[in-house]
Amino acid sequence: MSSMRDALKSTVAQAVATNNANSGITMDPVKLIAADGSEIIVDRRAAMVSGTIKSMLAGPGNFSERQQGEIKFPEMSARILEKTVQYFYYKLRHTNTTGPLPEFKIEPESALELLMAANFLDT
Repeated sequence: MSSMRDALKSTVAQAVATNNANSGITMDPVKLIAADGSEIIVDRRAAMVSGTIKSMLAGPGNFSERQQGEIKFPEMSARILEKTVQYFYYKLRHTNTTGPLPEFKIEPESALELLMAANFLDT
């Protein structure tokens, strides 16, 4: 789990640095909370990769998530939420990239849970 967190931190730092260098915009944080109460702070632009999260934060409804800047996922483990956030940053970083994309590694034992999370999050 520690190596996964290190990979997430590295991915986040690289994506934020690339985005900030390209746009001059600072991070607008959103807090994602897993089933066990673990919290992940993510840039709003990365979180908006998810259609579900985008609807909660910027849709026409008056979701409490928009006002609080945090979203709870009571059915999603911290491990799956972390990998999902890694994908958000991967997608944000590599959108509009020309040429071959680097592989986004998924452990086989996590594949089914990640597929269900991706379906729920509309990513």
